[in-house]
Amino acid sequence: MEIPNYGRIEFRAVLFDLNGTLGESGRVDDEVKHLLERLADRYTVVVLSADTFGTLEDELRGLPVRIERVSSGTEKARIAEGYKPYAAVGNGNNDVAMLEGAELAFCVIGPEGASIDALLASDVVVRDVKDAIGMILDEKKLIATLRG
Repeated sequence: MEIPNYGRIEFRAVLFDLNGTLGESGRVDDEVKHLLERLADRYTVVVLSADTFGTLEDELRGLPVRIERVSSGTEKARIAEGYKPYAAVGNGNNDVAMLEGAELAFCVIGPEGASIDALLASDVVVRDVKDAIGMILDEKKLIATLRG
């Protein structure tokens, strides 16, 4: 997509953190699951997580998403490189390198908060992951936010 006075953004994959980003306390809302299905019609959708709450497979079972287990932000960034060009959605310190490597980076400031470093590494800040997915699905929303 071309964003006036900002530049061209292209990506093939959308990478998500799980805890604090896609869900809260390891649980993913049904509306978010539906949005992930819609997003997967256009992009490769990947969830990278250390699975703190042990819910990763159960919460994403049956969804058209790839799951990547990681143990650190460094590992998350290394795996993310294999999906370039990508958009990323995260909220924590272990997401910073993934966000920095993205063509388009979203920071979610939800119920679990967000780290300052994740905020500074992002192009767009949203209050809910549904907002980030909505902007990716409707590029006019993204253009309205990023145009110069």
